[in-house]
Amino acid sequence: MKFAMSFFSILALIITGTLFFQYHAYSSDLETGNGEFHYSQEIEIVYRENSLDIRQNFKNLPNQKVEIKWPENAINPSCFIDNEKSCDRLSKEVSYFNKGETKSQSVSYIIPIKGGLKDKMLIQNVFATLTNGESSYSVVHISTDSKIVGQWITGLPLVGQQKLSLVNYTMFSGYGTVRDIYWQKGNLKAQEQTPVLSIYASGAISKDFLKSLENFKFLNDQHIAIIQEKNPVKEHDDRLLFLPELTEQAVEQEVILSQIKSQYKFKDSPTWLPEVVASYLVKDTIGSDKAKKIVKTLKEYMTTTQDAAWQEALNKLGEESISPASLDDLLSEVLNSKTSYFKLNTDQENGTYPLLFEDERSVYVNDVLREDVHVLLYEGQVLYNADKLLPYLGYTAGEGKNGYYINSDNRTFRFPKEPGFYVFNQRRYSTISEPIIKIANNYYVEEAWLQRLFLVELQKSDGRINIKMLTQEQE
Repeated sequence: MKFAMSFFSILALIITGTLFFQYHAYSSDLETGNGEFHYSQEIEIVYRENSLDIRQNFKNLPNQKVEIKWPENAINPSCFIDNEKSCDRLSKEVSYFNKGETKSQSVSYIIPIKGGLKDKMLIQNVFATLTNGESSYSVVHISTDSKIVGQWITGLPLVGQQKLSLVNYTMFSGYGTVRDIYWQKGNLKAQEQTPVLSIYASGAISKDFLKSLENFKFLNDQHIAIIQEKNPVKEHDDRLLFLPELTEQAVEQEVILSQIKSQYKFKDSPTWLPEVVASYLVKDTIGSDKAKKIVKTLKEYMTTTQDAAWQEALNKLGEESISPASLDDLLSEVLNSKTSYFKLNTDQENGTYPLLFEDERSVYVNDVLREDVHVLLYEGQVLYNADKLLPYLGYTAGEGKNGYYINSDNRTFRFPKEPGFYVFNQRRYSTISEPIIKIANNYYVEEAWLQRLFLVELQKSDGRINIKMLTQEQE
């Protein structure tokens, strides 16, 4: 009984201590502003005298210190007095909101526009944001002089617009944040709006195309504005899409790719990598030829069980960064074999690299560890990277005019580009299989031919492959 009481006393102390440290860490986050949170915002923009005058009201702020990230070219950041408490948390240097109970705070600032509004102008990263905060809902009001005729566009749904005697007024409202705004002269208009898409074009859109929008597959319901423009803007907010032609395939593909780039974090990734992930998430191959070939290769190789496991793994991708290396780790786990498939394809600029698997055992040459010698498994063959291995065996190796040349002091080989034979010491020998295999821009020597032609002995154990040169008496 005493033992039980002592045990529970110790357990209570551990729990109390854990809770204390967690609360201490939580309190520290509140004080330093490290706690993540969501907020809503309402933004009023007035264009006048070559600048945007912006009033931004942050709502549902947490009771913690919150740092303000001003746009790079913002000038005169200050409090906007909307009510008696609208600035009581704003620091004197206007760089953060202090910890406090007031949920709403308002600021104002000016964004200069050198030379004034120009046709087809994209104004980027124009709004203030909050460190560790994410806007869950945004409302944007834009007013310009009535003499200025054109269309404002954000990634948010268009609520309405009105031409008055003195001003032209436009309002947007919807879930998520907004970073960029776009302005174009003339008669560009919102031709169609769905819960996910707003489509802006100068002319009317065919009814068949609008009908096709109902069957589109989307990753999420974040609203996107599509602008028909012959000369698309390359760098822009992921909620704005510029397309020269409004075709069903182009719209569906670009919307999906925009959504996946906003939903997931891709790090050091080529353009085709999001296309591969998106193809699995919407269960429809999209993107470049390279992305389509990679998806095709994986689908042809995988069993039904592996394909289902891979699909499930991609569906579970969270907030962690996605890179070629992270997808290689995921693919290796699903296939139960080490592969660098995505990394190799990232390094391969032209075409695609085949699906290869790696023997993870350390390679020793004459009992010396050689970390740059790799063993690959490809289409039932065991391959060694020839350029790295053969010099350790006393040979020079490299591509020449008539094939791949391997030479030592008294042994010379040439492996021609045409299959079916090789030349050893100026004598031709026919082959059924190929001793040297070129994959992409790399040469590999097949394991059985390695032993036969280059007079080595292989010793394999669980964690090690040892390649030993045979003495002349052993040959």
